[in-house]
Amino acid sequence: MNSGKSIGASIAKLTQRIVDGLFQITHNGFALLGVAVVFAGVMLIAKPEIRQLGELHLMGWLQERQESLSGLVSGKATDHVTASNPKDLPKPQAALAFWLARKYNVAPEPLSALVAEAFETGPRNKLDPTLILAVVAIESGFNPFAQSPVGAQGLMQVMTQVHGEKYARFGGKLAAFDPVSNMRVGINVLQDCIARAGSVEAGLKLYVGAANMEDDGGYAAKVLAEHIRLQAVVAGRPVPAAATAATPTPGPNKA
Repeated sequence: MNSGKSIGASIAKLTQRIVDGLFQITHNGFALLGVAVVFAGVMLIAKPEIRQLGELHLMGWLQERQESLSGLVSGKATDHVTASNPKDLPKPQAALAFWLARKYNVAPEPLSALVAEAFETGPRNKLDPTLILAVVAIESGFNPFAQSPVGAQGLMQVMTQVHGEKYARFGGKLAAFDPVSNMRVGINVLQDCIARAGSVEAGLKLYVGAANMEDDGGYAAKVLAEHIRLQAVVAGRPVPAAATAATPTPGPNKA
């Protein structure tokens, strides 16, 4: 009798988790159909060890789907490459890595990893990779350890205290100083700002914390100008790469 109650409670608990997970992914009828199918399958499971294994697989799948749709890729800093050979990149990306290395006095190898990351993650978030790199350039000058007076940190100067939960997927808030982790979180924040603001320029103002101000200190204009230069480099057009030393952009409040 107690065994039956235990199995029933486990099935109910598992079903609720599946329902919650599927509703986080989508609210359409196919999700509800999925709940029904999974529930029917679970009802056929009698052995606790099989039931537990099924639960682990199902919840793992739901988490992977949710992360994919949110645009964030989980994993600790040690799970990804932070430097690579520029010659291994497609020609336009390699040219961009070398150009940025000259302009910002940074080694081309770590820049190659960042360029590759931008070109891989950007499209998933419907962002131009060169726009992402332009934000990095203006925000930190590709210094992964930069910190602004208001507490924005890392390559994309993300306010870690505001977006700390996003770093949980990468091992915690200290991942803000890991270049790739910071870029992935920054891309997610930037995409959200542009979606909320309705345009790239307005989104940049929101990103820097100047959405409700008349003047953003020229931030959006600087990013867009660099964006145009990076697009030209990718297109194979000659663009001067005078060395520059960028400082973190503090912004009034930062997104």
